[in-house]
Amino acid sequence: MDRILTMEFVRVTEQAAIRCGRMVGRGDKIAADQQAVDGMRQEFENVHINGTVVIGEGEMDEAPMLYIGEEVGTGGEEVDIAVDPLEGTNLVAKGQNGSIAVLAIAPKGCLLHAPDMYMDKIAVGPRAAGRIDINAPVKENLRRVAEAMERSVDDLSVVILDRERHEGIIRECREAGARIRLITDGDVTPAIEVGIEGSGVHMLLGTGGAPEGVLAAAALKCLGGDMQGRLVPHSDEEVRRALAMGIGDVNQVLRIDDLVRGDDCIFSATAITPGNILNGIQYFGGGARTHTVVMRYRTGTVRFVDTIHKFGNRKLSIKL
Repeated sequence: MDRILTMEFVRVTEQAAIRCGRMVGRGDKIAADQQAVDGMRQEFENVHINGTVVIGEGEMDEAPMLYIGEEVGTGGEEVDIAVDPLEGTNLVAKGQNGSIAVLAIAPKGCLLHAPDMYMDKIAVGPRAAGRIDINAPVKENLRRVAEAMERSVDDLSVVILDRERHEGIIRECREAGARIRLITDGDVTPAIEVGIEGSGVHMLLGTGGAPEGVLAAAALKCLGGDMQGRLVPHSDEEVRRALAMGIGDVNQVLRIDDLVRGDDCIFSATAITPGNILNGIQYFGGGARTHTVVMRYRTGTVRFVDTIHKFGNRKLSIKL
């Protein structure tokens, strides 16, 4: 993919965040999601790609969609696109930290067409890449990651969604001595954090959305991290959906190169509300300021882009 496209994709997530950011704390997650979708879709109209959305808004949320199969762009290179215009709808509605506008782009045929169902996930950063096994006990994975990172298990911080279904793995982590950071929503952001040194997050565990799993895998692939997943269908209909989308074995362990294939992908995430590594959107008279992380697998580049947007005028971008 043309490296010039990288900043075009930054503009896409920026516009989703700018449109959605006005809805922070207003208690309306559907309206917030719609604003993010509208901003993302509008900006895609300026990008020189022939893009197909292979992962769109989740049906679980009954939300406005950039729907699977939708074609975006003005024409050009054929690419697959995974989007979540608003990762953390409840976080925005409640004015809480950790919401982002996010997308991943890869050459056509390189992103797993993940059905809208749950997925078991385990994710780590570069130093523990190749050491995890989703079939192994939690305690064993913690031991392996600690060993790879040259620290003790009680120095590991594990992010887990605060759900009743995770009571078992939370207990196992604590019994092993690891620290737990429970989050209420949005497991793409902590997947980014595990891949960035100094974030204070060392592992992501638990069950979350499968589409979000592909987005997380794209980020971790760019960062040199590692991830494994396994679909968790809850009905025969979900099994049929997975088979129809080309997943031959719903019990298969999906490794990072199964989730994101090939030798190139680009990932962009713009913060809407403040997070651990990204500042939330800030508005001022006549403009706004956004903070984005954008990565490319082929080059290994990770950029943090701090952008001042002048409404009705040009944008001034400061790359840190």
